[in-house]
Amino acid sequence: MGRPVVGIIGNHYLLNDQYPTHAGGTMNSEAVAQVSDCLPLIVPSDPRFMSVEELLETCDGFLLTGGRPNVHPEEYGEPETEAHGTFDRARDAIVLPLVRACVERGQPFLGICRGFQEVNVAMGGTLYPEIRELPGRMNHRMPPDGSLDEKFELRHDVTFTPGGIFNELMGAPSVRTNTLHGQGIKTAGSRIVVDGHAEDGTPEAIYVDGAPGFTLSVQWHPEWNAAGDPVSRPLFSAFGDAARAWRARGAAPSLKAV
Repeated sequence: MGRPVVGIIGNHYLLNDQYPTHAGGTMNSEAVAQVSDCLPLIVPSDPRFMSVEELLETCDGFLLTGGRPNVHPEEYGEPETEAHGTFDRARDAIVLPLVRACVERGQPFLGICRGFQEVNVAMGGTLYPEIRELPGRMNHRMPPDGSLDEKFELRHDVTFTPGGIFNELMGAPSVRTNTLHGQGIKTAGSRIVVDGHAEDGTPEAIYVDGAPGFTLSVQWHPEWNAAGDPVSRPLFSAFGDAARAWRARGAAPSLKAV
């Protein structure tokens, strides 16, 4: 049996401001291939090219990546404002029903940044358009200047629920993470368990309560230096184990309610 196939949700970009592409960051593929030990497959997330059903049959698990466009606020019943930024309605149309289908089937996914927010919205939650404008919150956005090392620098702690899934997986009550996001959870969706918070109270780690498969999602970017980072490695390793279990059609690895 070959390696499990992980569908890496691609983002729409214009090369040279005119050539449309679907692409995924190399670090996502590296994390899936080297740490999860799965076969990375970039998904052109547009319902014109594929259906959710086809994706579910083709892939064993999904990496819900970060991306500059945000989930459109209409998806959680709020009007669009300038603060919401740019959007990718085609990705919304694929990923939100994909998340719900995976939760129902027990098919594993790992949500990262925008993917974390997609999981919350798919389960009926809402988002703040700009975390840094809230009283008492820090600026979670990517630094505008500097090298990639500086932009992905570890910048704040995330504290987990004692005895919770992330506490068990990480083997620590808190970890140090990077932060490169503008939006964040406003209200948690149905069955969404917030299992970790940043120092300012921003939700940073979630899972879907009672889901039969792996649903861990994080607001930070663990794909950066995934092979060498003590926080990223267990997350991607556990995701790979879940994808292998799905491929074998066996029970998901036991991590409480993961």
